Amino acid sequence: MHLSIPPSINYLTGQIDAENVVCKETTLGSLEGVFADETQRSASAQDQIIYQVEMLPTQHAEGELNFGVSHIEPGSVGNEFHMTRGHIHQRKEQAEFYFGSQGEGLLLMQTEQGEVSIEKVFPGSVHHIPGFVAHRLINTGNTRLSALAVWPAIAGITMTF
Repeated sequence: MHLSIPPSINYLTGQIDAENVVCKETTLGSLEGVFADETQRSASAQDQIIYQVEMLPTQHAEGELNFGVSHIEPGSVGNEFHMTRGHIHQRKEQAEFYFGSQGEGLLLMQTEQGEVSIEKVFPGSVHHIPGFVAHRLINTGNTRLSALAVWPAIAGITMTF
């Protein structure tokens, strides 16, 4: 019998500890059209990292789950706090869970009918994102906002707002 050490998560920082973590950084330069003040966005440092996503290698099979963490840096562009691009799943009926790890912020959700809801994100908060709902994280604090996420492998992501 062989004892293996599985990946681990630091719940205080949201940092994943594993050999095969996939990381993606999103800079201000790649967020054209996300912030209302495009003049301010384009005049700011385009290489500034707004958020990062860490994930365990993605699963693709029916019935599998994916796990990742979004880290949104503090700051603002014009009158808006830093935020993720936001998305809805390609398989729109698929739900997702977010778990607040560090910092403070908001989870902004919008149904296909345009109904908007907002939930406060904080260490220990648990958020169910139903199917057919677009969602994004917004960092309203002075420190990094991190939220763990679990979603069905078949969900896929389509950027929407």
